[in-house]
Amino acid sequence: MSWDERQRRMLEAMGLRVWERPVVAPAAPAPAPVVSAAPVQAPAARSAAPVPAPVPVPVPVAAPVDVPVSVRVPVPVDRSARAEEIARMDWAALRESVADCRACGLCEGRKNTVFGVGNQAAEWMIIGEAPGEQEDLQGEPFVGEAGKLLDNMLRAIGLSRADGSPEQQVFIANTLKCRPPRNRNPEPGELAQCEPYLRRQIELVRPRIILAMGRFAVQFLLNSSEAIGRLRGRVHEVNGVPVIVTYHPAYLLRNPPDKALAWDDLCLALETHDAAGTKS
Repeated sequence: MSWDERQRRMLEAMGLRVWERPVVAPAAPAPAPVVSAAPVQAPAARSAAPVPAPVPVPVPVAAPVDVPVSVRVPVPVDRSARAEEIARMDWAALRESVADCRACGLCEGRKNTVFGVGNQAAEWMIIGEAPGEQEDLQGEPFVGEAGKLLDNMLRAIGLSRADGSPEQQVFIANTLKCRPPRNRNPEPGELAQCEPYLRRQIELVRPRIILAMGRFAVQFLLNSSEAIGRLRGRVHEVNGVPVIVTYHPAYLLRNPPDKALAWDDLCLALETHDAAGTKS
């Protein structure tokens, strides 16, 4: 399509590049080939001797190259047998098993496993989602700004991750023990491989109350896909242990108005803990 001068000026004023199909000149006829006469040679006489068959030349085979393989690669396992084995572990064996775990692909990129911290006889258990970058570097759950906010939340109701008696301390763990790449959401297979570890931690701690923080912790414990907003504000139960649902501190840092809702959840957890009686 061709443009007149007025159309060209309008398009250029709008910032549009004027494009026209290039005009291709017709190709000139190719010159006729010149054939030169050449003397015709008589065919060569057939040799009486047979032509020897070609000898095959052996092709050299390249030597195998050693490709370095990471020592932390996933190892296929029988999930049911593995879960039964983990269910019999004490604290020392459980910690060692987590540190050496290669049950899923997360083992390849981790710097540290994040086992959990706190009093192993605590009456409160805090369960979060997956480790982030700082957790992966330090090997401890809830560090950085989210960890500071969690410490402030616990302090507001008289709790600590390190100080005080068992009824004033907490044990903190995550649903995953390794950081997903780039802090992506955990995949179902990864959660399934870490499930026996967290189940055993709950059994060993025997808390009077569990505070589930964040969507994946809630889905893991309650086997529910409902939003946190629909599940918070009431008491749930897992294997006889009351569970209170609330928002993850990292979410609260992004959504400060919901801190008031999280405070209500903490108050409900405190009331539920006090009504549960003394830990046996």
